[in-house]
Amino acid sequence: MSTLETNLIQPATGTALTVGASGDTITVPSGATFNVAGTLQSGGSAITQGITQAQQWRITSGFTFSTVQDIDSNWEISDATGYGSIGSNLTQSSGIFTFPSTGYYLIMATFNFRRATNERGVGGNINATTNNSSYSVVSSVEVNNSDVGGGDNTTYAGSCQAIFDVTDTSNIKFKLTIQTSASDQTCDGDTSRNYTGFVCVRLGDT
Repeated sequence: MSTLETNLIQPATGTALTVGASGDTITVPSGATFNVAGTLQSGGSAITQGITQAQQWRITSGFTFSTVQDIDSNWEISDATGYGSIGSNLTQSSGIFTFPSTGYYLIMATFNFRRATNERGVGGNINATTNNSSYSVVSSVEVNNSDVGGGDNTTYAGSCQAIFDVTDTSNIKFKLTIQTSASDQTCDGDTSRNYTGFVCVRLGDT
């Protein structure tokens, strides 16, 4: 094995630099750093980072509701046993969530409900804004357990998902809402386990 020491390897003008032959393995030793100032490619396409942000949020306590309502309080990042996150956290104010950086994001929301008597039709929504003002429902779930429990509590759950193309973190945000046509439905939450909340994963660059 021979060692070549140099500060610069540069191809001839108008040509591409090839290192190694087909089937060879180029190894960067442990503890060394391989810096790419330009674009790293594979087969002519740029290689981008993998998942750089992932986390889970939940509400810490349940509450009753009777119409359309924002879930605007009691939010926390999960601290369940074994929980781990990647990258920077979302921030939230009164249930409105701001992304930490631009990119494509997947939001996976779960809603848990309960009611003791009568109609149990409820829904959960992911709502989006692109101007930090007006919100639209972009994903929904509807569930209904109609009086199957008699006078006992009946629990039921649903989930919905949405992908966001976040090109502007100041204006593109989201929130969760719940709705029902009946009165005194309960949306479940807990400070030690996940009932109602969401998982957010950054999929890649926008």
